[in-house]
Amino acid sequence: MRTRLSLAVVSTALLLAAGSAQAGCGKGALAGGVIGHVAGKHGVAGAAIGCAVGHHAEKKKQKQKQQAAAAAAAAQNNAAPASEGAKPRK
Repeated sequence: MRTRLSLAVVSTALLLAAGSAQAGCGKGALAGGVIGHVAGKHGVAGAAIGCAVGHHAEKKKQKQKQQAAAAAAAAQNNAAPASEGAKPRK
């Protein structure tokens, strides 16, 4: 029992340390570890899967933010006032 507990603590610490390098991994690992432990004493497996899911969700969120920022920048560049771009008629 102590071996499993130590392994779980060390694994969680490593995942949280790596979580700073991989966005979303720490939160996902923590949630997955707790859920895996409660569901059937599979905390380490739950932490690994939670890390993967959390990282994927964070990458998706970052991609959406980048797309929204790019769309806003494009809209701002295309919205020039009519008086600046219009040529006078002869």
